[in-house]
Amino acid sequence: MKRQDFIKGSIILMISAAAAKLLGAVFKIPLTNILGGIGMSYFSCAYSLFMPVYALTVTGLSSAVARITAQSAALGMYGNALKVRRVALVMFSGAGLLGCLLMLLLARPFSVYSIDSPEAAAAVAMIAPAVFFGCITAVERGYYEGMSNMYPTAFSQVAEGVIKAGAGLLLCRYVCDHPDVVLRYLPYVTDVRAAAAAAGILGVTASTAGAALLFGIMRLFVRRPCGGEKHVMSSRAIAKELTATALPVGVSAVVTNLTALIDMWTVIGCISYFGSRAAMPVGVSAEELPHFIYGSFAGIALTVFNLVPSVTNMLGKGALTCMTAAYESKDRSAMEQGAVQALLTAVIISVPAAVGLLLFAPEVLEFLYPRQSDEAAVCVNALRCLMAGMVFLCVSYPLFSMLQAIGKTTAPLKIMLVGTGAKLVGNLLLIPIMGVDGAALSTSLCYGIILVISLRVFICTAKIRISAAPFIRVLYAGAVCGGAAYLASSLICRTDASVLLRLLLSGVVGGGAYLAVLIATSVRHNRTSVRDSHTKYISA
Repeated sequence: MKRQDFIKGSIILMISAAAAKLLGAVFKIPLTNILGGIGMSYFSCAYSLFMPVYALTVTGLSSAVARITAQSAALGMYGNALKVRRVALVMFSGAGLLGCLLMLLLARPFSVYSIDSPEAAAAVAMIAPAVFFGCITAVERGYYEGMSNMYPTAFSQVAEGVIKAGAGLLLCRYVCDHPDVVLRYLPYVTDVRAAAAAAGILGVTASTAGAALLFGIMRLFVRRPCGGEKHVMSSRAIAKELTATALPVGVSAVVTNLTALIDMWTVIGCISYFGSRAAMPVGVSAEELPHFIYGSFAGIALTVFNLVPSVTNMLGKGALTCMTAAYESKDRSAMEQGAVQALLTAVIISVPAAVGLLLFAPEVLEFLYPRQSDEAAVCVNALRCLMAGMVFLCVSYPLFSMLQAIGKTTAPLKIMLVGTGAKLVGNLLLIPIMGVDGAALSTSLCYGIILVISLRVFICTAKIRISAAPFIRVLYAGAVCGGAAYLASSLICRTDASVLLRLLLSGVVGGGAYLAVLIATSVRHNRTSVRDSHTKYISA
């Protein structure tokens, strides 16, 4: 079996994550243009129930299987690694079936009591099997990652993205073109938008099934490891260790996904009770307006918001390995260096993206959602309010991994609970005043609180110091980036350039200014450091 070192494996995962997110955007953006705000409320309702169940049954599996498999491989216990795979498949296939049945049973009550829309039950039912297939995929990914082979994970992520985009959009379009044929088989659905949302989300289920099938095909071509130590653990011992490792991570992931449920309940509930300042779109009734606003927010603003964090999330894998080695060897210098590198990389990636979306939110949404101008108008200010939170979230991901590396395995869960509580209070206080913009602002406040607490806990536990100077330089470069991009856009607006051309040229100018300032300030900082070191040496 081909193995990769850490750097190569991380690069493979980051490229595949970026490709998967790009394919996700190819799926979600046209889907929003097809379904509109109300249709996306049905879609988002299903996703908001799916993600906590999926997180509990799937998220912790890959890391648990990967850790035990890696331990077995390091000791040459390849037979034990294969047994871990078999036991995990049996265990978590059962957990996946239970999760699937739970979603099917909760589909109608959840849709009725959470958003007062039984029409959404079809979408919830369509995504339920994805929990079962996701469990199988998670076990297989964990096994190959534990054997230091990241290619299967990368290929499966890309395959999922391709199938989801292709099948989801084709099925959704078919329902929109043949509503009478489809509604005949869905007696409890009367709104074609609900049926189309269910068809679109069926593409998600198809993608997880395709990934599981891909791993089955891989088994025919990937050679099993042989030789080494013959000792194997008992099935009971393996099951106990898998559960002990996977459960805390799964619970933490559930808490992370509670923010989506909070948004669904509070946005729809508060707007239904307090009303909204947003103009009533043509064709949307007063009863449908809360669902229209929530669907627009979840389907557009949050989709754009999650693009960058989903890629920087891969930095946590690198931070975990480096920090663990440094912490175990008591090398505080290496810990400081690794922490600064991980956090600074996240800031360098997220700041210009946040600045660009902050300045050009209307243009970006106009380009991405040309057919949904009413939905995009609802999300402009909300997207701007989310940008600070996007930076906070990008930096928090590697911090969570570093906390786990230094033995604070339960800290992320506790911190997320605090942040989620702040999110709930913020939504209840701000949505009645600001509408959906209040939900976006409370999201930024939530992740800001999470970042501050995580950073404080990490620094106090690791007993290291992190200089603020390099982060201030990045923020300064981000401000210059925004100014340059804004000036370029103002000049281009005087011409007849298209929205896409204006965004591209502004991005090139702003990005060039950003890199120039980063390079200039880094060179100046290095010269100052060398001069100070030389002065200290002469004085000594």
